[in-house]
Amino acid sequence: MDIYIKPTQCWLDSVIIKHNICPFAKKERDNKSIFFCVDEHYEINQALEHLLVECERLDTQPEIETTLFILAHLCEDFNDYLDFLALASELLIEQDYEGVYQLASFHPDYCFAQSDENDPANYTNRSPYPTLHLIREQSLENALKNYPNPEQIPERNIQYCQSLGLKKMQEMLNKCR
Repeated sequence: MDIYIKPTQCWLDSVIIKHNICPFAKKERDNKSIFFCVDEHYEINQALEHLLVECERLDTQPEIETTLFILAHLCEDFNDYLDFLALASELLIEQDYEGVYQLASFHPDYCFAQSDENDPANYTNRSPYPTLHLIREQSLENALKNYPNPEQIPERNIQYCQSLGLKKMQEMLNKCR
């Protein structure tokens, strides 16, 4: 499991936190309230069942603020990942988790719609492995209330990553693989 968790922790620390891609991540990392979960299934339905187990973990363990659900064997292809993300989102709705947990998505080949695959801005969502981020909606709402101009975070990240350039963004991610 460490072969998946260590690179993900490296990415979280050296990209997401160090470069303030997510202004809320440092606090949770410092509080040790991020749970790193590795899903080692080869079947989509089994991985989706595991995702529900992680929702239940969040239900019963309030000391865990957020979960990074790392897919070890599934969704190497970005389009397959997007299909899995859609299924996971539907499942959360079906299981009455809509408004309770939100999914953020990360993938080694993440590419925003209508974006060139080599746009450094894609690195705001590129990670060492396909990863779903389970976020407590209420915690996110509370954090956003106390953050000035939260709607500017995505644009700031895009501009920042583009200013660093493709080579620098690639180097940062590759350092963690």
